[in-house]
Amino acid sequence: MNRYGHFDALARSLHWLMAAMILAMLFIGAGMVVSLAWRPTLLALHRPLGIAIGLLVIVRLVNRLRSPPPPLPSDLRALQKFAAQASHWLLYGLMFAMPLIGWSMLSAGGYPIVLLGGVHLPAIVPHSAGLYALLRPAHTLLAYVLFATVLGHLGAALFHAWVRRDGVFSSMARSGKGGR
Repeated sequence: MNRYGHFDALARSLHWLMAAMILAMLFIGAGMVVSLAWRPTLLALHRPLGIAIGLLVIVRLVNRLRSPPPPLPSDLRALQKFAAQASHWLLYGLMFAMPLIGWSMLSAGGYPIVLLGGVHLPAIVPHSAGLYALLRPAHTLLAYVLFATVLGHLGAALFHAWVRRDGVFSSMARSGKGGR
């Protein structure tokens, strides 16, 4: 158990870095859908950013197992504690699944996965129009689920910061050195 009442520096850094990356990805993804002119540029950003998120979520999971989060307030209702834990695991699952599904989708479609510096990732599924046709809407649907989950997470964080004022938000917003 985390005895300090706050997340460690690595957890906080990864949280805020990945929050910015995920918000950027959601806007980039939406931009790819609505703009043919910007689509190639946005795709060139979307692919390596997605792979980076996939790799960073692994680092986050390892860190979370090494340094568990601080406990939720004892007066929080059981249903709220369950919702908090379930939504966090849903976020982790989506942050891991979205890059894998995107990579699989591009592999199935026969598209190259080019990262920065011209590095190409190998295909992880065979070229298949049928599989591509399944993965593309799945990627889109999960992007909407991710967006809704992020909004719920943000709403809960603001509820803890502004209404409950119970230290949950500050446990991720700053180190425990300054107190709550």
